[in-house]
Amino acid sequence: MKVYLLVDFGSTYTKITAVDLDAEAVIGRAQSPTTVKTDLAIGFHKALDELRLTCEFEEKDVCGRYASSSAAGGLKMAAIGLVPDLTLSAARRAALGAGAKVVGTYGYEIDSAIVREIEDADCDIIMLCGGTNGGNKKVILHNAEMLANSRVTCPILVCGNSVVSDQIRDLLLTAGKKPYVTKNVLPSVTEVDIEPSQNQIREIFIEHIIKAKGFDELKDYFDVAVLPTPKASLIAAELLADGTKDESGIGSLLVVEVGGATTNIHSVANIEPFTHETVVRGLPESRVSRTVEGDLGIRYNARTIFELVGEAPLRLLAETMSSGREACDPGAYTLLLNETVEYIPQTGAESLMDIALAASAVGIAVERHAGTLKTEFTAVGEINIQYGKNLYNIKNILGTGGIFRYGARPEMVLKNALFSAQTPWSLKPLAPAAYLDEDYLFYAMGLLSQEHPDAALRIMKKHLKPVSLDF
Repeated sequence: MKVYLLVDFGSTYTKITAVDLDAEAVIGRAQSPTTVKTDLAIGFHKALDELRLTCEFEEKDVCGRYASSSAAGGLKMAAIGLVPDLTLSAARRAALGAGAKVVGTYGYEIDSAIVREIEDADCDIIMLCGGTNGGNKKVILHNAEMLANSRVTCPILVCGNSVVSDQIRDLLLTAGKKPYVTKNVLPSVTEVDIEPSQNQIREIFIEHIIKAKGFDELKDYFDVAVLPTPKASLIAAELLADGTKDESGIGSLLVVEVGGATTNIHSVANIEPFTHETVVRGLPESRVSRTVEGDLGIRYNARTIFELVGEAPLRLLAETMSSGREACDPGAYTLLLNETVEYIPQTGAESLMDIALAASAVGIAVERHAGTLKTEFTAVGEINIQYGKNLYNIKNILGTGGIFRYGARPEMVLKNALFSAQTPWSLKPLAPAAYLDEDYLFYAMGLLSQEHPDAALRIMKKHLKPVSLDF
């Protein structure tokens, strides 16, 4: 028996999945509340002790230990750029693809009010970009000086106009800050280069954040560097879609991840226009991409979802699922959730309202992630203009997160991610095959795939639960 322990230090629970690599089978799971406010090792060892009670293996059987973390809110970043549609958009892609949660984005020259907002956000990293190489220097230099004179103590990643990178580093060092310099995320207006920034973000995460959150005692326990949890999920999505040279994937994929604080969308799909005649505008899209919607968590942001969607649609959706039986009041329930984020539904009606909230959040989140079509009139007639990523023909959709493991009607959540005649301009998926990550293995297989991608892929495929969205 070759046992691999796959650990996620979540914001609420520390989860451990044990896998027997020889049998390519999950042999046990355990979890314990994350003890981020005291010592992360306490919650970890409680979960490990529980796992050993329910799962037969000895320490000598353990061949690998991998971990991810979103404890204490995960990897919080602010991005500062020049033009929101260009450098700032490229910065957001780099941050999200590296597993960060972007808590603020700012374009053009920042002022003292914005600096105070960034200081109050208590970020783990600030990404400072702006200007193509050889282009605008004034804005990024101004913003660097504002940060140099601020109370910011977290690392500052400089990834803008390369002409002034060294000057900015020296300015920040002189002010006692912690600058890191890497390549420009937008070298030219037609080129996005986010991989160097993503690699640097992960190094900063390991060097600073892990230590700051109490991982010192545990870091030597793991065989490879701890990943941000969203990055582990993104790795799993790419593996499941594309496969390896020896094990086939399932094809293009949209992953819907619903949580209490955010709703995250991952997509792995070739970049293509809606039709051959469609004109594509905007920054080049990434084949593997991720967005995080911090206003769509079904606990912390329940009231926001209610205000975005409205009472009538939420009530109708819940009542439809309950076959006409009375549903709970959406207004009162969302107020309760905002005041008590740890609340667990006590009735069937409340459980269905949770599904209605999750379905509404997913509909909005996928619409934000997907590209859009617009019609413009020209001298030669009407033409279709596409902005963003075309998901219309994506082959598969997967739901992961607590609502898909414990929810009463999780297929209803996935259905809301599909193309709708009510929003025909949104390039959401039309008719994908649908699956649930019912055993909550997605993050774990992303971790295992770092050294055993074939086995991780086979285990993942074995545990996918197909569901029908034809209802």
